[in-house]
Amino acid sequence: MAIEVTKLTREFAYNGMTLMDPGQQFTPEQVKDVYAAQYPELTTAAVDGPEHKGEVARYTFVRAAGAKGADAQI
Repeated sequence: MAIEVTKLTREFAYNGMTLMDPGQQFTPEQVKDVYAAQYPELTTAAVDGPEHKGEVARYTFVRAAGAKGADAQI
């Protein structure tokens, strides 16, 4: 029985959108930083995953939950 090596395709998801992988040389945390320029709320997001489905490794950017407004604790 031969072992076959296949390369996983990375996928990144945020807020219901699928974001392109800017390159395998970037870590998932660095990919988050790249997209933070377009989506500033990602600066405080966490990286969840990967979740493997077939040949796809899907990472999800999850926004940090926090209080906002006058009642926020500092």
